[in-house]
Amino acid sequence: MVSDNTDWSYADAEEETLTRIAWYYYNDGLTQGEIGDKLGLSRIKVSRLLESGRRTGIIQVRINSRHQGCLEYEQRLQDRWGLREVRVIPHLEGGDLSERLGQAAAQFLMQRLRPDDLLAVGWGATVSHTIQRLGHMANERNVSLVSLTGGVATYVDGMRTANWGSSVHLVPAPLVVSDQHVASALMAEPAISAVLEMALNAAYQLVGIGELNADSTVVRSGYITPVEVEPLRRKGAVGDILCQFFDDNGQALDLPLHQRVVGARLAALSNSENVIAAAGGVSKVRAIQSALKGKYVDILITDEKTAEKLLEDN
Repeated sequence: MVSDNTDWSYADAEEETLTRIAWYYYNDGLTQGEIGDKLGLSRIKVSRLLESGRRTGIIQVRINSRHQGCLEYEQRLQDRWGLREVRVIPHLEGGDLSERLGQAAAQFLMQRLRPDDLLAVGWGATVSHTIQRLGHMANERNVSLVSLTGGVATYVDGMRTANWGSSVHLVPAPLVVSDQHVASALMAEPAISAVLEMALNAAYQLVGIGELNADSTVVRSGYITPVEVEPLRRKGAVGDILCQFFDDNGQALDLPLHQRVVGARLAALSNSENVIAAAGGVSKVRAIQSALKGKYVDILITDEKTAEKLLEDN
């Protein structure tokens, strides 16, 4: 456990990487070269971190780190939900979970994105926190950004904070328009359809998962009103990705709202191979479970408390 006055910092990220390396090396029997390939590190870097872990006492007979429990959750979540990769960050009482998950997602992408890669992003607070932390790396590696939906202001705010100087491709439209015919016409525009095709074929797609209540991001952003929440629930909605709602089984619902959304459709997103969902919090457990059932996610980044709930028998 992390004490209340501890923050998720670069030192935490370095220790988390060291813990992961030690786990793979001592428990899974991977070579340093295999670990380097898996984590996007050089073999020399892996060797130096192992030596540092032994020298500082983090590595003894067992992995002596608060992240060990998180690594156990990661493997169990992979097995339970058929995920390719999982990252679980330690619980921090009173911490800003959205910001911390954004930090974790940025750390993961820093290990994965290669020079000249293309990163596609959805919208929401956690995605914005991630973008804010990737600017320096993106500029160094010439990583381009592409949006999965309309709603330009959402992305511009994050890029402005990050000083994102690399190529950026945004859908030049609102996220939700007033009429389905307007949305259909916009989606048919070559300038928009080309951006969405780029997004679906990017190296990674980063999205958030929203719950359905009066305080959810989709309500606070004004895309649905508080009085629409209960009618949506009665229709089976439990959560959303890219402002498109799904039921308990992860099936996208047939809602008039979806016809007014300008962005990639969930069916198309599920065909992408590297979809990262960064989401956590007890209020989102049901939505996350349903998204995992729908097979929209390949890589999950979440927190310790949420991981515990996701592993409980339903």
